[in-house]
Amino acid sequence: MSLAHLRDALTAGDNETLIRYVRLHVGDGDEVAGRREIDKAWVQALTVLLDLPDVDRAFVLETLRTRDHATLAHLFFSLHFHLVQQSGEWIHDGDL
Repeated sequence: MSLAHLRDALTAGDNETLIRYVRLHVGDGDEVAGRREIDKAWVQALTVLLDLPDVDRAFVLETLRTRDHATLAHLFFSLHFHLVQQSGEWIHDGDL
């Protein structure tokens, strides 16, 4: 999918096209595998927090308050891939 196609989908409010792009991207071209990859990150994040560890919430809130949206979006994707790698089920052959 081209960047122009994704921008058109955004303008049209076609979220399914945007989500499908993400699923295909993180699934190495397989939308079903992409859905599993996305789920792995959510399960890993929840698993880590189930023990109610002390966290640096001030850091999180400060980061959200002081960083621009593009940086936060990059952080979101970086955290996703980090959490999937931590799950021990990383399907990709390198860093994305």
